Amino acid sequence: MFVKTLTAALAGTALLATVASAQTPTPTTDRANTAASDTMSASQLQGDWRASKVVGISVYNDNKEKLGSINDFLIDKSGNIKAVVLGVGGFLGMGEHLVAVSLDKVKFVDEPIVYAGTASTAAPNGGGGTMMNPPAPPASTTTGSAGGPATAKANPWYPDHAVFNATKDELTAMPEFKYSN
Repeated sequence: MFVKTLTAALAGTALLATVASAQTPTPTTDRANTAASDTMSASQLQGDWRASKVVGISVYNDNKEKLGSINDFLIDKSGNIKAVVLGVGGFLGMGEHLVAVSLDKVKFVDEPIVYAGTASTAAPNGGGGTMMNPPAPPASTTTGSAGGPATAKANPWYPDHAVFNATKDELTAMPEFKYSN
């Protein structure tokens, strides 16, 4: 009796497994084509920037004075960037003043800042430099003229820096941006 029950159980299990595998849906060619058309290659994205690399880049004003850095992007539900959060002042994140500014007010630049003059000229920030504002690098001589554009940077996946037309004092006077809970 035990053998008959065991045989019946094994036969039933085999039949159920066959039926279950027969009902497994297979992907249609339409789904495969849709999935393939949804993906993008690196060549299609050439010239686009990685957001993870843009966060943290330095922000300067039109006078080549360092204002701070990009801390974050604020994106609406449709995926459009609405604002850039700039961090001004502070040291290692302590005492930093956050300001949200409209994306259209920030200009991204691929070429590094090149200061006109010689290596002995003081940095535009007025001193020999500190940890937060190192002295200006000497002007690039690879282009043949001081103050001209520097050589192209090696990584095309993010800009060199951003430019926002304000002074550090004007930014710190703006209302501080705080993330809501």
